Amino acid sequence: MSLLTRLGGDDQLLAKDGSDQTAVTTLASKELSDLEVRFHNFVVEEIKRPENQDEDVELLIEKLADQFFESEGEHLTFEEKKQLLHDINHELTGYGPVSPLLADPRVTEVMVNGPDDIYVEMNGKIEKTPVRFRDDKHVFRVIEKIVAPLGRRIDESVPMVDARLPDGSRVNAIIPPLALNGPTVTIRKFSETPFTIFDLKRMNTLNENMADFLKAAVHSKLNIFISGGTGSGKTSTLNVLSSFIPPDERIVTIEDAAELRLSQEHVVSLESRPKNIEGQGEVSIRDLVRNSLRMRPDRIIVGEVRSAEALDMLQAMNTGHEGSLGTGHANSPRDLLARLETMVLMAGFDLPVRAIREQIAGALDLIVQQSRMKDGSRKITQITEVLGLEGDTITLQDIFIYKEEKNLSTGQLESKYQFTGIRPHCAERLELSGFNIQEIFKEEW
Repeated sequence: MSLLTRLGGDDQLLAKDGSDQTAVTTLASKELSDLEVRFHNFVVEEIKRPENQDEDVELLIEKLADQFFESEGEHLTFEEKKQLLHDINHELTGYGPVSPLLADPRVTEVMVNGPDDIYVEMNGKIEKTPVRFRDDKHVFRVIEKIVAPLGRRIDESVPMVDARLPDGSRVNAIIPPLALNGPTVTIRKFSETPFTIFDLKRMNTLNENMADFLKAAVHSKLNIFISGGTGSGKTSTLNVLSSFIPPDERIVTIEDAAELRLSQEHVVSLESRPKNIEGQGEVSIRDLVRNSLRMRPDRIIVGEVRSAEALDMLQAMNTGHEGSLGTGHANSPRDLLARLETMVLMAGFDLPVRAIREQIAGALDLIVQQSRMKDGSRKITQITEVLGLEGDTITLQDIFIYKEEKNLSTGQLESKYQFTGIRPHCAERLELSGFNIQEIFKEEW
C-alpha cells in the first residue's frame, strides 16, 4: 500500500491488520508533505527560468520530476513518485487537491469548508471526500489563482468574492475573519455540454407535454420567470428554455457571473462588476438592464433578479421587450410575486403597492416553479399562468402541477405530472404563432 494514497493533503493509514498506525502515519505524512513542498518550490523556480518559458508546462514538470527524484526521492516507491507528480500537476496547472473533483462529471458542486473538510454534491446528495489541503495558506493560494485572472482580489479588506472558472463554473470564496473554519470555497459546476430539453425529460424534470408547452411559450414571446430555491436547477432550466429562442433574434444576457451558454449565434453576454478596492467602479445588474434597452434586443435574459433591477426588468417587459426570461429565488409562484414587489421597492421609489402589482401582472405571463426533491432530483413542480389583477390581488392559475400521493394499497409514495385541464389564457397567442394547442395537450384532453 502506498504511503500517499490521497487525492491531496495528509492522509490517515492503517496497518493491514487494522491496528492504529498514528505515529507512523504522522511521520510519513509530514515527510511526504515536506517533500511535496520542496518539489513544488523546485519546479516553480525552474519554470521561471527564461530558457523554459516556451516549453509545455506538463512536459517540463515531468522532466523536472525526474531530476528531483534522482536527488531527493530515492526512498520513494513508484506509486509515491507518481502521486507526487500527479499532485504537483494539479497544483500548477489546475486548482490543487480539488482538481480531480472538478474533473469528475458526476460532481455538480464542490464545497471547501477549510483545509480539512471538503464535500461534494453527487446526484443531488452531499458527501464528504477524503481530499485535504495542507493548511489555510494552501486553500488561500487556490482562491487567488481563481480570482486573479478575472481582475478580482481577496484579502482582509475584501474578504468575500464571486468569480467563475474558465468553463463557466461559479465560485464563491470567503476568508477569515468572516469565515471561522478557515478559507471557504463553494464551486457550482456546470456540465461541459449544456443540458437540452431531452436531458430534462430523461431526468424526469418535466414530461413531454410540459416540454412542448414551454417550447411554444418561449417561441411565442411569453415573458417567463423561473423560480425556486438554491440548487433547484433554475439556471439549467433557463439555459434550456433559452435554446428555444429562434436563431434570427438578438439576445442580450445579463448575469453576475456568466453561466449561460446559448447555442444561438447572435448573443451579447454582459456581466456585472463589483466595486474595486477604492469602493468605485461598480456596475450593477440594474445598470446593465437599463443599458441593454439601448442595444436593440429582441430578448433580454437576466440570470437572476434579486434586487432593484426587478423594476427595470418589469418596465422592459411592459414596453415592447416581449419574450424576456429570468430567474428568482422563491418557494412558490405566489411567493415570487411577493418577492418581486419587495425588489421593486428596493429601487428607492415610493410606489403604491397597486401600481407595482399592475406592473407585475402586465409583465409576467408564466412562472415555472422548480424544486429539489428529497432524493436529490430536480422537478418542475408548477407551471403557472399570471392572468391579471382582480382588485388588489394578482390572479394565478396552474396549468401543470407535480403531485406526490401515497398509494393506499401498496403504501408506496407515487409521483406524477398532472395537467389541470384548464385551457391556458395564453392559448390564443400560441396558436397565432403556429402552435396547435390541441396537439400539445393531445394526451391530456
